[in-house]
Amino acid sequence: MNSPDPDRSTEPWGRVTGDGTVFVRTVDGERQVGQMPDGTAEEALAFFTRRYEALAFEVELLEQRVKGGALSPDEAAAAVKQVHGAVIGAQAVGDLEGLDKRLDALRGTIAERREQRKVERARKVEEGKAQKEKIAAEAERLSDSTDWRNGANRMRDLLEEWKSLPRLDKSTDDALWRRFSTARTTYTRHRKAHFAELNEKRDSARVVKEKLVAEAEALEGSTDWGPTSGKYRDLMRKWKAAGPAPKAVDDKLWKRFRGAQDTFFGARDAANAELDREFAENAETKEALLAEADRLLPVTDLKVAKDSLRDIADRWDAAGKVPRDRMKDLESRFRKVEQAIRGVEDDKWQRSNPEARARAADSVEQLQDSIEELRAKHDKAVAVDDTRKAADHAAAIETKQSWLVQAKKALDDFSD
Repeated sequence: MNSPDPDRSTEPWGRVTGDGTVFVRTVDGERQVGQMPDGTAEEALAFFTRRYEALAFEVELLEQRVKGGALSPDEAAAAVKQVHGAVIGAQAVGDLEGLDKRLDALRGTIAERREQRKVERARKVEEGKAQKEKIAAEAERLSDSTDWRNGANRMRDLLEEWKSLPRLDKSTDDALWRRFSTARTTYTRHRKAHFAELNEKRDSARVVKEKLVAEAEALEGSTDWGPTSGKYRDLMRKWKAAGPAPKAVDDKLWKRFRGAQDTFFGARDAANAELDREFAENAETKEALLAEADRLLPVTDLKVAKDSLRDIADRWDAAGKVPRDRMKDLESRFRKVEQAIRGVEDDKWQRSNPEARARAADSVEQLQDSIEELRAKHDKAVAVDDTRKAADHAAAIETKQSWLVQAKKALDDFSD
């Protein structure tokens, strides 16, 4: 019986026998991993050691991916199982038990990650529920609003937000979706009804505005400036009250309406400009008449002044209208000349008024009689040595004498 071949080479994790058989050392004893009879022992160990190093690199890479979160727990567990299968019974020389322990350690990490994901999922679901409740509540508020433009945009944004959130448990998710969907449907129905009503109003406005345009165009050739201007103001009030027609139609109708207005008011302005030129000439004529009237003052001959003013007044009226901004000044200056001549006439009449002269003469006579009476009373008081009464009568006499002077002056002012 032949004895076993002596070892040709050994190292801590394996050995090579004389016939080139390679063994790996494990906790359970040696295990044959292969044979290389044609190579040296060093080559044989190196070959199977490289196999181990490849496994070790695969384990290291898996550790990095699992710890770095590159794999989901399920993906990581499947990868560990696959690599574990490759390590157990591997045809390699090295610390295979060490690699297996590292894989076991990864299973613990995966379990922790799985639990973390479960917690994170629960948190996200809870946040998603709160967010979906918030979305449903906002949609319900919008369903009662009349903000048709911004509301529609916001409803679309809310739908996109809903789609980005995780699903909840079926009953909760369905209940919240019903709230949200019902609110969207209600809002959309109200919005459609609003725009249907708006379209109906716009059609009515179109009919009204077409009639207004026809009226405006019928008036554009009028030269009855005042009444027609008032009619155009009425048409504008009716236009504003009619509300908007469909935009394309509204723009065309407004262009026609505005064109008719511009034609009329352009013609009116041209006519007014011509009148302004005429009125300006009239104002110059009246300025010359005023200068002529001013030369009548001061009045030296009342009859000549009155006759001259009458002639000037006739020419004044014949001169016609003046610009509005000059009318008040010119009329006021002419009235001053009239009033001055009339004042002279009134004064002359007062001087020749027999009734007024008689009243003045009567006043003089009454004051003279009163003074004579007061003098008699004064002399009597002096005779009886009544100084108080004498003084009172003297004061009264002095006052009435001053009145008498004024009364005589007024009487002298009257002509014979």
